[in-house]
Amino acid sequence: MSHRNSHLNHYGQKHGNVKFTIIIVSDTRYQQLQTKKPVEDLTTPLIEKILSDNDYFLQDRYIIPNEKDEILQLLNSIIDSNNSDVIILSGGTGIGPRDLTIETLQPQLEKEMPGFGELFRYLSFEVIGAAAMLSRATAGIIKNKVIFILPGNPNAVEIALNKLILPEIDHMLNMLGV
Repeated sequence: MSHRNSHLNHYGQKHGNVKFTIIIVSDTRYQQLQTKKPVEDLTTPLIEKILSDNDYFLQDRYIIPNEKDEILQLLNSIIDSNNSDVIILSGGTGIGPRDLTIETLQPQLEKEMPGFGELFRYLSFEVIGAAAMLSRATAGIIKNKVIFILPGNPNAVEIALNKLILPEIDHMLNMLGV
């Protein structure tokens, strides 16, 4: 076997029942939800379709505001319930004053995967140009759960899922012994 393909030995079995959870972090979407207005969430249906098309399942969906305590409380509740293997947070990764997801969760990551953010920004640059540097997307592990922190833009989520997350998720879970 060539050195180039030696990584294939580490992949192991495909997980048949990977449980994904999506958390939309958005003051606007949360306000729509609270006031019983139609929620303009294009990201969750897109994730659901991409996962379904690839034989994965979206277990749970949440919409919360850009509030540190709410982000931490919900994430810890999901992790403690053990009902999810992969948690995707979408929103709060920019450089604006209300973009708090990275500051809130980065200290919680037991292991960070900086390569995810680097590759994500590279792939985004090919689509949107220099604006890709404004994303602080990252990924990591908390209590054997894979956490992805993505921008709120559906196109960004689609790039992350199709190009980075789904091609490697089984490998990641195998490495974690999940």
